[in-house]
This record gives sequence, C-alpha cells and structure tokens, in this order.
Amino acid sequence: MNDPAPTLRQLSCADDYDPNSMPVAKAREVIGRFLTPIISTERVHVRAALGRVLAGDVVSAFNVPADDNSAMDGYAVRFSDLKGDGEVTLKVAGTAYAGVPFKGTVKAGECVRIMTGGVVPDGADTIVMQEHVKAEKDRATVGSGHRKGQNLRRAGEDLAAGQVALKGGLALRPAEIGLVSSLGIGEVTVYRRLRVAFFSTGDELVSIGTVAGEGQIYDSNRYTRHGMLTRLGCEVIDMGVVRDDPKRLEHAFRAAAGAADVVITSGGVSVGEADFVKDLLGKLGEVVFWKIAMKPGRPLAYGKIGAAHFFGLPGNPVSVMVTFYQFVRDALLRLSGRDPVPPLPSFKVPCTSNLKKAPGRTEFQRGVLAQDAAGNWSVRVTGDQGSGILRSMSEANCFIILPDSQGNVVAGTLVEVQVMEGVV
Repeated sequence: MNDPAPTLRQLSCADDYDPNSMPVAKAREVIGRFLTPIISTERVHVRAALGRVLAGDVVSAFNVPADDNSAMDGYAVRFSDLKGDGEVTLKVAGTAYAGVPFKGTVKAGECVRIMTGGVVPDGADTIVMQEHVKAEKDRATVGSGHRKGQNLRRAGEDLAAGQVALKGGLALRPAEIGLVSSLGIGEVTVYRRLRVAFFSTGDELVSIGTVAGEGQIYDSNRYTRHGMLTRLGCEVIDMGVVRDDPKRLEHAFRAAAGAADVVITSGGVSVGEADFVKDLLGKLGEVVFWKIAMKPGRPLAYGKIGAAHFFGLPGNPVSVMVTFYQFVRDALLRLSGRDPVPPLPSFKVPCTSNLKKAPGRTEFQRGVLAQDAAGNWSVRVTGDQGSGILRSMSEANCFIILPDSQGNVVAGTLVEVQVMEGVV
C-alpha cells in the first residue's frame, strides 16, 4: 500500500522543488509520490486476459507435472541394471505413451519403451534415449555411460502444489495465459482497465474528415495518444478538440475528471496569450509542476483535478510522444496495478552523427539503432530534430538520451539509447 499522496504545500517545502524547471529525474520522482494504484477488480476468462494486470496471486492446486515423465522418446530402465563399462540386454516389458501409462512394474532385467511425456513406470528411474539403444523384437541392448535419473522430468519440478505460479501485479502475456491454462484455471481476477480521457486544445486544430481552413492543421496528437493508450491497455475516452475558450475548457476538464482516472491534454500549457490550461488547473485542482528541463517537451504540466491525475502535454507532435513515454507511460502502468513497472530498455552504443546539444537540460533525440555486418551496434539521428517533425518519430526506433550536463557530441562518442521499437 502506498503512503498517502503529498499535498502541493508539502512538496513545495522541498529544497529542490522548482515547478518552473523541474529536472527529468526529479519530475519522475515527484509524479511517483502522487500515484496510488486502482483497486477495483473484475473476473475475466483467460482468453480475454491478455495484457490485463493480475489483482492477486495465482496458486497451483497440484504438481506440474503431476507425475515423473520422460523428456524424450526412449526406454525406461532401472539404473541398477546398467553396466558401467559394457552393454546389457533387457527385456522390453511393454510401452508407455503420453496419456496412456504402462500399468505394471519394471522388474530387474526389464525395461519399458516410453514416449515423450509418458509417465515413468514404477521401478524405473532412468530414461535412455532411443538413439542409444539397439532394439530387436522384445529385447533392448543398452551401452554404458548413462547417469541415474537422466532425461526425467520430475513431478512438481515446474510448479509444486500450493506454489505461487504468478504474482499479483503482473501483466499477462501469452506465456502467462498458457501457464494459467495449464493449471486448469478458466478465469482470473484482474484490475479493471484504467480509464483515460483526453482532448486537444487549440483553435487551429481540425479533425480528420473536415476541411482545414487557412492557418489550420489536422490534429495528429489525438491519434498518437489513442494509439499509445490503446497499446497500454487503457480504456480510452476521446473528447475531441476543445477550442481556446475558458468556459469550454473548464466544462471539458470537469467532464473528463468526472469520467476518468487520468486526464491528458495536448497544447495550452505554455505561456501564450491563449494558453488557459495552467490557470484552469489551478482553479479546479492543484498544479504540481508545469515545466521540465528537457527538449523536446519543456511545457509539461502535472497535477490533480479532484481524484483524477492530470497531464498537460505540449502541443507539438514530437513533444507529445516524447513526454508521454518519458513520464505518462510509467504513471499509467503504476496506476493500473503493474508491479514492478518494466523500464524501457537502454544501453550505450557509438553515435555515428555529430549532435548539437547545449548543457542545461536533458534531450531526447530521435535515433536509428542499427547493426553492421560484423554485428556491431551504432546509432544515428533521424535528421532534423524539430519538435514539429512527426516523421522523425516514425523513422526512429530509439531515443538518444543526452543528459543535462552534456554538450555537443562528436561522432564516435558512446551515447545512451532507449529502445522504442515495439513500444511506440
């Protein structure tokens, strides 16, 4: 159970609290203090459980496998019958198939033909691969060099009766779905989906299906957010485009906060004349911070509207996606009950491009991670890094992360890359 969320007053007493220019690491830490996972649950069939978060442990009611069984096709023998330095010929007493066990007991001087998955018959304690046996009618000749207990899968070696098979807080992948099914469990208890409402702000925005007038642009941000939220398994509430009008915005905020656990907007959080979001958030809830020392995505607001968490993302398309994956993603996963939250993988590789970078803020440049014929990895930038160039996100498969202390980067320098392939 998380500690109670801090109030803005308590947070503002911290020596390093600066809502006007929050460092990236500090912003993540601050957001984390306010997050309490949802507790509402529901029962779903395993076929509908992919991507859902387990609300409790799944415990095995029996041993898996239930019996000692063979790991391959061969012969079940008594190890005491084998010779350490020569061959021995055994009588084949019968056959054990997967699902059709041999009913008798293997006596001294006997063996049983056994198939992969077949239950090891009483008396036998070792499996000899069929390739190491010379078989003729009801006789099998086995050579030396075998180990007692070889090629056996022991009862309960995968899971013992009463053992926790899957821990609560885990998001179910195909492997976990299979594991649950192997226990004969048809339904699991999962947390309900996190409800996320979002809208875009700006008089210049038009939706797909309408004609863009002079000075207007199509709203791509709603569609990238819809895709990112859907990939995270959220229940998505698209509230469209809200014009730069304080009354309309206030109505939209109240409606969104009343319907969702999280509210996400894009645009309206900078210092422009028509940027009302920050003031409205202060009126309806509390603002925790509104600027990050990063590029792209400096104008990023985080706060609360009643019980709902609020993320005010920038208006530029690249900034929306970068801030979502650097801050919003982890918050949504934690709120959904994920424990622990899987980090985006990162590592260092040489950069083949010269990079322009001024010290003072963290930069997330878009890069292409590639492997040459010799198997060596390197990264290059996608080209122009403008925050309005959405093509740079489409071409990229990683972020190049340049820390706040970093200056210009010379080609050949090791840089940190954060893989986005399969995530973005």
